[in-house]
Amino acid sequence: MRKRIRKAVFPAAGLGSRFLPATKAQPKEMLPIVDKPIIQYGVEEALASGCDQIIIVTGRGKTAIEDHFDVSYELERMLEERGKLELLATVRHISDMIHVAYVRQKEALGLGHAILMARELVGEQPFAALLADDVIDAPAPCLKQMIEVFDEMQCSVIALQAVEGPAISSYGVVDAKPVSGRWKGRLFEIQNLVEKPKPAEAPSNLAVIGRYVLTPRIFEMLEKIHRGAGGEWQLTDGLRQLLKHEKIYGLIFEGRRHDTGDKLGFLQATVEFALKRPDLGKAFADYLRTLNLHGKKKP
Repeated sequence: MRKRIRKAVFPAAGLGSRFLPATKAQPKEMLPIVDKPIIQYGVEEALASGCDQIIIVTGRGKTAIEDHFDVSYELERMLEERGKLELLATVRHISDMIHVAYVRQKEALGLGHAILMARELVGEQPFAALLADDVIDAPAPCLKQMIEVFDEMQCSVIALQAVEGPAISSYGVVDAKPVSGRWKGRLFEIQNLVEKPKPAEAPSNLAVIGRYVLTPRIFEMLEKIHRGAGGEWQLTDGLRQLLKHEKIYGLIFEGRRHDTGDKLGFLQATVEFALKRPDLGKAFADYLRTLNLHGKKKP
């Protein structure tokens, strides 16, 4: 029997140190792009891809995430009494759209460890894992593209992006061979993975980004690995062990990825999403045209 992807895991226990002091008292996942928290973009992507069960791995100081996806009776009553029905529908949509469960990662010990914390809630089913920092703007949701590959191959699938130059050393990088067929040169069979290699030692320019479809055997592999790069349990090491038992595929997704865990990427995402908004786009574009970006004197 072919298995379906119904559950999506969101590791959200990181400290968000790159955004201090803004993240001293609030989770980085709750920083807004325009008027929507970063993590909500990922949750909506998972929902649009067929996942109706969301598992969020949290840590200390992350209660704002739980509050965001919970019902807010006082706020809803106030909006209803004031006749702000459109805002009321928006707020209710957040709490109504999914079933959310939470598990605590007591110490931030890496992505592999965070995913392992979700084992009991996932069970023996294949699942998706999404890193909220990677906000992906795509005609078809990135995760849905990957699930289509999983539905055909019934193997783990990781999202890939071509990265040129020294920046490749910030990613997990794959050694892979192309798979012929209907994926138009975007699908690869993974041969090996290397975590944050030096540019001269990278096996390719194909970097792993924050979308995964994983078989439950990954949990067994994560239990066996030791601390890797940065003194953390790396998911890349678990995937490398999984390769000894199962095939793993990589898909170059169609769409634009924004790394909102980086300050510049966060600002770029904010600008691009704002420009696409029907209620903001034109006025915001008009404002941007007034900026003196090159330091030239205006006539």
